Amino acid sequence: MFNRKNPKNKIRNHLRKDVIEIDRKTIFINPFLYWRRFDENTNTWLREPGQISAKKIFSNRNRFFPELDWNDLNEEEKLIKDATVEMFIKTMELITVFHPQLNSEQLLEVERKLLIQKKISFEKWVKKSFAKKARIELNEQRKFQRNKFIRSWKDWLSLDNTHQAFLPIIVVIFISSFVGWTFGISKNSCNPYFEENLNQSIQDS
Repeated sequence: MFNRKNPKNKIRNHLRKDVIEIDRKTIFINPFLYWRRFDENTNTWLREPGQISAKKIFSNRNRFFPELDWNDLNEEEKLIKDATVEMFIKTMELITVFHPQLNSEQLLEVERKLLIQKKISFEKWVKKSFAKKARIELNEQRKFQRNKFIRSWKDWLSLDNTHQAFLPIIVVIFISSFVGWTFGISKNSCNPYFEENLNQSIQDS
């Protein structure tokens, strides 16, 4: 019996969604499957949103999301959809570069398969990418604020005026501690219970 839970079957099914066969040639519609064939700059270009001009993204909105009324979307939704459009554009450009033999009709077939198979996964990837970027920016902001706070304290403590202000404070604290300690000793010395215990200890000895 066919086991749908077999990990190998899951991998095959997943890969089947990432490829298309045209003229007995395998074409990846998952852009990340080309990573062995491009350099670090291309990798950054693919993974970082904002590498495609806003004008080009805007002109391709209806090409990749013909079902959407963009006026009904809020700014966050538009940002995610636009980044997804950017992923579609980048993927088609990569396919064109790595498969220059494809004609216009074949590219349309690739694009149709791309829209069917990768729209949801591209959008999920974009959301994760934005969330990761937001976490990195938040951590950097916290680190910057922490370093700024420490640096301001160091600068303040290094000032001559600060040293002059701290000296009387330290002297006052020392004197207060000494007076408190002396007062405690003198108070215990005048305590009848203290004297009684002291006399009892002398008699016992």
